[in-house]
Amino acid sequence: MASQWESLLKNLGEWQGSFTRFSTQGQLLEDIKSVVSFEGLNENKTMRQVVHREGQEDLVLEYSSLAKSILFFENGAFSQGSIQLAPFTEFGAELGLIYENRRVRLVQLFDKNGQLDKLTLIREHLAGTEPVENPPLTVNDLLGEWHGEAITIYPDWRSPDTFSSTLKLHLDDTGRLVQSLAFGERTITSTATIKGSLIHFDQDPQKQVQVLLLPNGASATSPLQLKLRQPLFLEVGWLIQPNLRQRMVRTYSDKGEWVSLTLVTEKKV
Repeated sequence: MASQWESLLKNLGEWQGSFTRFSTQGQLLEDIKSVVSFEGLNENKTMRQVVHREGQEDLVLEYSSLAKSILFFENGAFSQGSIQLAPFTEFGAELGLIYENRRVRLVQLFDKNGQLDKLTLIREHLAGTEPVENPPLTVNDLLGEWHGEAITIYPDWRSPDTFSSTLKLHLDDTGRLVQSLAFGERTITSTATIKGSLIHFDQDPQKQVQVLLLPNGASATSPLQLKLRQPLFLEVGWLIQPNLRQRMVRTYSDKGEWVSLTLVTEKKV
């Protein structure tokens, strides 16, 4: 199995794209052109990372080890962010997917009151390759049955777990979205209201979750309100091709601790 550092190296190169900020309701607030470069120094033992955003000062980072708040999958996909939910502090994470010459990254931030506050979608392609922009995600794109292969990795370095999943999505007679997710011996069924680009899982008033459908086939899944002593997860989805989707899920326990990171690759059947 590749080391965490070797997996980071899958991101080497110059990634051109944009940082697009949305309101929590999906309204586009700003779109800033960007170039993010990863250059290996000292025989790739040190990483030099430069983040250039139009109209802003460059951010230059050099590092030769990784923080506890970040984990990488072997293909270069990663997530970094808060390792603990605490009262009256900001909370959030970045989830980054990678496929061939493209990356989709999502940053979700919550304010000190635990309310979803900021969403930034980062769409990138490697310099010198053809940029491909997928259409904005729609509910119809997701309907049907998806068979997934998942791998879960852990911040405490224990061995990864792999499992299969089946995700079924359909609309009922009233137009509500019905989702059934089966993995292992568990099946979780939930229903949601659809309003434009927002899918609102509102069955349980204490655990309301929204999915925001975004450009380039992306989606952001977030709790609307963080609550202490309740488990939670943050998720990014990316419809790469009409029948191929990836999702990454960053999971926290009821103690607010970051406990795992899961990458699911799903194919529509």
